[in-house]
Amino acid sequence: MPNPRDTSFLNRLGLRTRAFLNSRKLIKLATIFETDKWGPHSYARHYDHHFASIRKRPLTVLEIGVGGYDNPNAGGESLRVWKWFFPNSQIVGIDHHPKTAIEEPRIRTFQGSQADASFLERVVSEIGRPDIIIDDGSHLNAHVIAAFQALFPLLKDDGIYVVEDLQTSYWPSFGGVTHPAPDTPTTMNFFRGLIDGLNHSEYLDPGYGPTVYDRHMVSMHFYHNLMFIYKGLNNEGSNLVRDGRCPLEDIPRSSSST
Repeated sequence: MPNPRDTSFLNRLGLRTRAFLNSRKLIKLATIFETDKWGPHSYARHYDHHFASIRKRPLTVLEIGVGGYDNPNAGGESLRVWKWFFPNSQIVGIDHHPKTAIEEPRIRTFQGSQADASFLERVVSEIGRPDIIIDDGSHLNAHVIAAFQALFPLLKDDGIYVVEDLQTSYWPSFGGVTHPAPDTPTTMNFFRGLIDGLNHSEYLDPGYGPTVYDRHMVSMHFYHNLMFIYKGLNNEGSNLVRDGRCPLEDIPRSSSST
């Protein structure tokens, strides 16, 4: 039995009590556990908007970036927020540094790089396909893109993929560009390039083959430095083409003569 006179035990007990009493209030949990998802950023209110309706489901929540840099005993603030907000879920963290010291019931960690596709695939093979993926990792543009390319296909259908701190798209020290050209490989340019795929069924190009993103991205939501992508089946088709209301002059004709 823990010693009730142990100050650290009493502090942890008080923290758990406050978390339990506020488990439905994401902004309050972010304040209790002192995560930068509220205060330095306004992310918690957007997370609450997107996650509140699914909080009681048995989910697997995977977050890239545990926090605390190279201190093995530091970090895990947002993992604890997710643990209390999602009471029936498995919470998993990935970090470049070892973070096993912050593990507790329903929270586990893996050490590796978010840019290493084989590592990410091994994690998913062990924990199962995630329902929610949150990228709060290195924020290097190349890493964010690489992680998305590896993990989005492994995300469950009806899953949600979140990327934080999109401001690094404009910061050269993170591989960003202040005024990027359309083909500059920044995080924002990459995701901006996927938006048209939401409407791929309207392309009047019979030779076009939809990508995995075209077929499985059903919505994108952008906020200040934050983005949510919903995964599903984007197979609604084109009402205009199906109903015969597509202007005939827009339909490509074969250039070959008969």
